[in-house]
Amino acid sequence: MTLSIEKAITRIPQWTNTSDLKISPLTGGITNENFRIEVNGDVFVLRIPGVDTELLGIVRSTECAVSQAAGEIGIGPEVFYIIEPEGYLVTRFIEGRQPSPDELGQSKNISRVADAIRRVHQMAPISATFSPFRVVEDSAEIARQYKVGFPDNFDWLIEQMNAAETALLKSPFTPRICHNDLLNANFLDDGQIRILDWEYAGMGDPVFDLANFSSHHEFTDEQDRLLLAGYFGEVTAKNWARIKLLKLISDFREAMWAMVQIGISKLDFNFRGYADTFFARTTQGMQNPMWQQWLNDASSDGKIPMS
Repeated sequence: MTLSIEKAITRIPQWTNTSDLKISPLTGGITNENFRIEVNGDVFVLRIPGVDTELLGIVRSTECAVSQAAGEIGIGPEVFYIIEPEGYLVTRFIEGRQPSPDELGQSKNISRVADAIRRVHQMAPISATFSPFRVVEDSAEIARQYKVGFPDNFDWLIEQMNAAETALLKSPFTPRICHNDLLNANFLDDGQIRILDWEYAGMGDPVFDLANFSSHHEFTDEQDRLLLAGYFGEVTAKNWARIKLLKLISDFREAMWAMVQIGISKLDFNFRGYADTFFARTTQGMQNPMWQQWLNDASSDGKIPMS
């Protein structure tokens, strides 16, 4: 059962018998409720998860563990307290600002984000895993259980997704801790790039994080080259193909996230419109004349320099 904000606060021993406490809601979330808590001059954020968020693939124990690790290296907010067993996070509030998508798309900031993502990928391994391919499959099963309507070309999209996974698996990657949800709302800048909301963190393909960030910010080819160069130090045809394929898998995963939300969410948000937008983007991308070339380059052996 979801705790009220008032009940959650009573579960935090450091705040027992505190009279100087002020609560105000933070807007912008479409999965959870977040609150700014001012206590004796300090400021915190308390997150109350939405109902049935485990159906979105969220494991609160993993989120809490990775949030703590990210806070310890300064990439994420410092974790102050975890309300157990519910897994409600209390983190210190970061006095930063959210850069706009256009600002994060500037070359200097692409480099800063690439450095931040590399630091995430250097964190110690965990047991939890993440695959956008499995997320799509699992989400489809859940959406069917809730009688959510699928697009007419869904089977074709699955066929193309499977072709992409087959190609990518021919050139295995070393799994790293990945954030897997690098939309614009999850970035703050307080003089350094901070990354918020580790709900979907797990061991996965590092290039998926780059692709997910690029997709959410609608990067051009030039910006993708800057991102790959900032992360790898070079741009090869193989990594170019990987990011292009995984950007579309990221869009597909985003559409399927919304499909589950259509079935389970009580929030006042147009999840159907959100799903349709990302289905359209996925379809358009998989119909790109370069799709087959990306499949070929992603599955090739060794490095292929860009011409």
